[in-house]
Amino acid sequence: MSEKRMLILDAETVQKIEENRGDMSVSEFINFVIDSHFEQTAEPHQSDLVTKEEFHQFEDGIRDLLRSFLEFFLSYGLELGKQTNEGELDKLNLKLQGLTRTARAKKL
Repeated sequence: MSEKRMLILDAETVQKIEENRGDMSVSEFINFVIDSHFEQTAEPHQSDLVTKEEFHQFEDGIRDLLRSFLEFFLSYGLELGKQTNEGELDKLNLKLQGLTRTARAKKL
């Protein structure tokens, strides 16, 4: 038989326990909360972490997406016959080339 002790708690804490313990006794609920807390702190969740390789893949995917958007808007604007400012077109083209170079350099 386990030794029993008294635990003095604030009224707000007792109210939180009562609201959340469900069918468990107060003692069972406190043991459950303590055990689950120590399980969480003992082993960090690997699923929450991102590896360097995964981050680079994400970064490459974002660059590809941006490149696709730029290509789409350039071609869409040209197909509509919209008169674009040559400076604007050159800036967009340089951005597109920069994204392409950056993506290629990362893959090498």
